[in-house]
Amino acid sequence: MTVSVFVFSLLAAMAIGMPIAYALLVCGVALMAFLGATSGLVTFDSQILAQRFVEGADNFPLLAVPFFLLAGEFMNAGGLSRRIINMAMAWVGHFRGGLGYVTVIAAVIMASLSGSAVADTAALAALLVPMMRAAGYNVGRASGLIASGGIIAPVIPPSIGMIIFGVAGNVSITKLFLAGIVPGMLMGLAIGLTWWWLAKRENVLPAPQLKLPERLRITAEGGFALALPIVIIGGMKFGVFTPTEAAVVAAVYSFFVGMFIYRELKWSQLYGVILAAGKTTAVVMFLVAAAMVSAWLITVANIPTEVANMMAPFMDNKLLLMFMMMALIVAVGTALDFTPTVLILTPVLMPLVLKAGIDPVYFGVMFIMNNAIGLITPPVGTVLNVVCGVAKISMDDAFKGVLPFLMAQLTVLFLLVLFPAIVTVPLQWWMR
Repeated sequence: MTVSVFVFSLLAAMAIGMPIAYALLVCGVALMAFLGATSGLVTFDSQILAQRFVEGADNFPLLAVPFFLLAGEFMNAGGLSRRIINMAMAWVGHFRGGLGYVTVIAAVIMASLSGSAVADTAALAALLVPMMRAAGYNVGRASGLIASGGIIAPVIPPSIGMIIFGVAGNVSITKLFLAGIVPGMLMGLAIGLTWWWLAKRENVLPAPQLKLPERLRITAEGGFALALPIVIIGGMKFGVFTPTEAAVVAAVYSFFVGMFIYRELKWSQLYGVILAAGKTTAVVMFLVAAAMVSAWLITVANIPTEVANMMAPFMDNKLLLMFMMMALIVAVGTALDFTPTVLILTPVLMPLVLKAGIDPVYFGVMFIMNNAIGLITPPVGTVLNVVCGVAKISMDDAFKGVLPFLMAQLTVLFLLVLFPAIVTVPLQWWMR
């Protein structure tokens, strides 16, 4: 009955058009009232709700969120993103379907810089959609490729989604970051191979091949952008700084490069850049705070035990249990956005994961990858909506274009369920 109250109150609030953060608070109030009336486990008290709400956002690792978002804004405004695309264009732009390969390479590199799928997709789409349209590419297919490349950002470190999951699930963020490298690269490889197959239908002329000195010059210009992921990952691996401190390093580095080396970031732009990062941070932190209220009541109501009882037939088979949980997350991801899904399902599924003996870091990577894929599935599909807005195409055209890449990403997801060593073995090597 408690699970029914939780689900019904959440869905009912969302059905009447209430923003998801407020729907989570309504869900918390409904759970508290129900528990007070039936079991006496907790008494309805607005002061407790307010206290849990404040405590939800009062978490040191969450400081990484605003700084990584700010780093992403500095990168876009400071010319780092554009130079990454120019560099990829110099090396693979002359192949058949070259702009598609540029998209894949740029998406992987930019994912290692910002950690935000929406920010990366917006930057890629703004730069590449006009180029691909002018070159004669199918715009729907090109938009689908850009969208599927954008969702690599939550998987490859630094990932804002992994920070939120690590806080909500009490899992090492550093280990999550390191474990996400190989799956993120595999996602890029999957959409690259899919584009190679699809590019045979694209009847467009490739860009002229640049001479080696010109390629090296363009690569050297993008060298400062390429150095950032090396600094972040190397610093965490060797214990120089924590993920939270890495976010500050990323923000300061991208500001310095954009302002004083590339000189594209102007002092007059700082207010707008910081304001944009602040607005996005406010949305994320409000969601986190509201979700922590529900998470606390989920624990008090013992909902994870009820879910575990429903999953009892699969508890003895880790593989089957992972398949069931991944299928559940895929279904939920079509209706909810990335952050709410992470915040709602983490306190429900993590006790189940620990009870079954599944590595929480491995599950976290799979969970984040699954939620990232949900960003390109309608009807919500935030990343798909971003591409539609930038490319000025309909959702139907965008979904037709993204479908082959979506299937490729889902194939990678379920291959990693079948072969978890692909995630766990590289992590063990990284942690030496």
